Amino acid sequence: MTSTDPVLWEQDGHVVRLVMNRPETRNALGSLEELDHFVSLCQRANDDRSVRAVILTGKGSAFAAGGNVKDMRDKVGILAGIPKVQRDSYRRTVQRLAQAIRNIEVPTIAAVNGPAIGQGCGLACLCDIRIAGEAAKFAVSFLKLGLVPGDGGAWILPRLIGSARAAELFFTGDLIDAATARDWGLVSRVVPDAELAAEASAFAGRIAAQPPDVLRLTKRLLREGERAPYESVLEMSAAFQALAHHTDDHDEAIAAFFEKRPGRFEGR
Repeated sequence: MTSTDPVLWEQDGHVVRLVMNRPETRNALGSLEELDHFVSLCQRANDDRSVRAVILTGKGSAFAAGGNVKDMRDKVGILAGIPKVQRDSYRRTVQRLAQAIRNIEVPTIAAVNGPAIGQGCGLACLCDIRIAGEAAKFAVSFLKLGLVPGDGGAWILPRLIGSARAAELFFTGDLIDAATARDWGLVSRVVPDAELAAEASAFAGRIAAQPPDVLRLTKRLLREGERAPYESVLEMSAAFQALAHHTDDHDEAIAAFFEKRPGRFEGR
């Protein structure tokens, strides 16, 4: 891991910050190798049991500008080839990254420090929670480039803000500011830009203070609840609850409750 990596892994205790590190391109999605690196860090977060929360943010003045428009013009890199080749390339790159972020097993927080445009907005939407600095702006401007949303945004954005508002954003390509994003439910809170990093870290710290294995199970239930029938979620909830009752962390949580102190959870 070096300071020139396309995405930086910065760990502080149980919290990891994934920092998109291409400020010269406003953190536009880049080459196959860069996307593979990003995917590998998502998998690392799943494999490392010390990780309890992940913050995704961008370096510089932008969160992420989405696809690289110069590459679109020149039809190079992952955008080269005939339609069949490009379709497979999207599956292998942009969509693989979207699935990797969505499938991070611990809670994820997007700390949106500036414009989140196109696929950049999609990356933020894939996180469980979004906190925006006052300078944040959001747009899904694919139509303005003669494109469709290729990252699965047509599935996730209506679930976050409703079908009518999602259609408004997709069909116009309009830019909305942080306050509008909060009013529409796209972000949960807006903070001064200078306070964004500290606010996201404090929020992640509160999450990371929870029993880690049960935290991952809870996120899994929320994900299943998006697609499974209610009865199926009830069955899974019963199974997960039975597991939770037999963890050391559950015993510690009960002891901490009666002793009126914070719990000390080890993931056992």
